[in-house]
Amino acid sequence: MTYDLFSSAGASERPRRGMNEARNEEVARAVAARDADAGFPPPRAARPEWTVADVNAAARELVESVLPPMWVVGEVSNFTKARSGHVYFTLRGPDAQLRCVMWRDEARRLPTAPAEGMEVRALGRVTLYEPRGEFQLVVAELEGRGEGLWKLAFDRLRTRLELEGLTSPERKRPLPAHPACVGVVTSRDGAALRDVAAVVRRRAPWTRLVLAPTRVQGEGAPAEIAAAIRRLGRAGCADVLIVGRGGGSVEDLWAFNEEVVARAIAESPIPVISAVGHETDVTIADLVADLRAPTPSAAAEAAVPDAHRVRREVAELRARLVDAAREQVAEGREAVFSARLDLRDAAERGLRGRRERVSAMAGRLHALSPLATLARGFAVPLSPEGRVLRSRADFAPGGRFDLRVADGTVPCRAEPTTDR
Repeated sequence: MTYDLFSSAGASERPRRGMNEARNEEVARAVAARDADAGFPPPRAARPEWTVADVNAAARELVESVLPPMWVVGEVSNFTKARSGHVYFTLRGPDAQLRCVMWRDEARRLPTAPAEGMEVRALGRVTLYEPRGEFQLVVAELEGRGEGLWKLAFDRLRTRLELEGLTSPERKRPLPAHPACVGVVTSRDGAALRDVAAVVRRRAPWTRLVLAPTRVQGEGAPAEIAAAIRRLGRAGCADVLIVGRGGGSVEDLWAFNEEVVARAIAESPIPVISAVGHETDVTIADLVADLRAPTPSAAAEAAVPDAHRVRREVAELRARLVDAAREQVAEGREAVFSARLDLRDAAERGLRGRRERVSAMAGRLHALSPLATLARGFAVPLSPEGRVLRSRADFAPGGRFDLRVADGTVPCRAEPTTDR
């Protein structure tokens, strides 16, 4: 549908126009003629008068019919996201600018907001916003030039997480050597789950697998992945988690670059192995996880030990246990023998000490004995009753008494005493 915007007014009724208006008129007429030649309906009949709304509606239809969807390159300015979710910004060139709008559904796919002055290219259709008569580009896709918006979003989140220390190597936890249960956060129907199950079945068939199914790409996938990680963490049934998916484009893997997933991994009480895409794909989840595996299969190999290696380790442990037991028994015997010798020596030392003390005591007792005194030549007078006679008064003249000497008793009789 095309309109002849200038046939409704006679030449005498037209306002004076500048050179640009004349050129626009020529373009509009040329387009109308071309469309007529291409089989478009003929122009509407001339109208005596136009309202502003009529003009804007006609201009919008004209612009939208003439200009196809196109990629427009420019620098971003005044990028604003409204509460409704719609995004408004301006594309600037060296000597021109173009107002742009990106509706909520398309804006939701943006990984991040472009920086002020960033060079981008936008895919959209040129139209006219009728209420204000403004010329604008309705953008369906927005890409950064150079490294692009995806790289910008990745770097921004990575920098923020590094400042919080969430990617620090010191936070990496060791994986359990022999997990009894491995939790898997991935798609129920994806190849990643099949790869993990095959490797675990081959390497450690005794290990249980617990799946927390989730979408791994598309809208809502990041929140589902984070919820699945937290659900397994609360359950406490797994010893290690594998979070990942198979390969894909940057857009397909982007859920694992979202902040909500990174924080869920960082908060997990269980060590996490990230396995997203292939060797060359590095995501934010890889940086925060305790271990990055290049593929889901590699993650499973890192999570569980190899059965042959386990058997070899068990055999080595058994041999070491036997050797340790033998050494313990030998050391015990040696300790018992040494203790017995020590006990015997201690008993002998104690007995010898007691003997020496008894001998010393006997010597002291002998020195104090009356018999020893008698042996040195002293004698003790005893009455017939055995009482010791200590003074002259105890000796009655002519009285009998016994004189005890060292080797016996000598009967004696007392003579009158003198004062000397």
